[in-house]
Amino acid sequence: MACHIVQASEWGEFKTAYGTTAFRVGGVQYTLHKIPFTEFNFAYAPKVSVENINFAELKKSLQAQNCIALNFDVPNVLKGSDEEKIALALFKDCIKSPRDQFAKFNVLLDTTQTEAELLEKMHHKHRYNLKYAEKKGVTVKEAENAKDFDTFFDLYAATAVRQKYYIHPKRYYQTIWEKLYPNGIAKILTAYYENEPLASWLFFVYDNVLYYPYGGSSEKFRNLNASTLVAWEGIKLGKKNNCKTFDMWGASKNPNDTTDPWYGFTNFKLKFGGTYVEYTDSYDFVLNKVAYDLFNTANSLRWTLLKLIK
Repeated sequence: MACHIVQASEWGEFKTAYGTTAFRVGGVQYTLHKIPFTEFNFAYAPKVSVENINFAELKKSLQAQNCIALNFDVPNVLKGSDEEKIALALFKDCIKSPRDQFAKFNVLLDTTQTEAELLEKMHHKHRYNLKYAEKKGVTVKEAENAKDFDTFFDLYAATAVRQKYYIHPKRYYQTIWEKLYPNGIAKILTAYYENEPLASWLFFVYDNVLYYPYGGSSEKFRNLNASTLVAWEGIKLGKKNNCKTFDMWGASKNPNDTTDPWYGFTNFKLKFGGTYVEYTDSYDFVLNKVAYDLFNTANSLRWTLLKLIK
């Protein structure tokens, strides 16, 4: 599989600029996280390509940074693939992580298909909604400046409040935009109706993959299906940039479970004709077992409290 955007050196530069220092050891990039009230750090390396892991070199780097462990969060390896066999052998001396931060399930769309083929395989409801949005005069504009970014963030933040999920502070996404827009990696598409912004998505284009990590929409004119149009224009944007895959970032554990909070957007993504996939397990490379166990106990309590106050 292609190098995931969060393992890109450009992503590391963004994280460091934001205040979370990134380190690169061979082909593995990790960020350093201070464990409160201790002298220790925890390292985080999401979506790694397993062929890039050199444990001997990683151990030296982690020890130099006083890390108790390195979390390989949801490696970029599909369940059931030949690569998973390599991953399982590689992680034999690691501990399975108690939780995943990245979504372990996803929807991947083959964008090497023609637009006609993509439309044909798309759910008929999405095809109808696309035509309806265009017929009613919804247009999509690519962001070019700070004002356009603010429009995106306002819609994204409002959606997070409405749907009750956590997001980073505005500066996090602003730093992404400032670091990754000039080099063509970050792109924002916003749908408008009569100059009113209705939906806005931030995409990444990297290593022939189109990613959709963040997006939001307005409560106004929901019948115009602006998000469907933004997604389609994003797919076309990916094709123009030679992307072979559209990585939709995450999906629910069971796409048929209507009680899952992620059911709605998973169903929305699947209607574009992509493939539902599962990634291999997350693993922790542990250097200090005692401190690691104490850290996990405290972290488990933290997540329990966050769920209670959500």
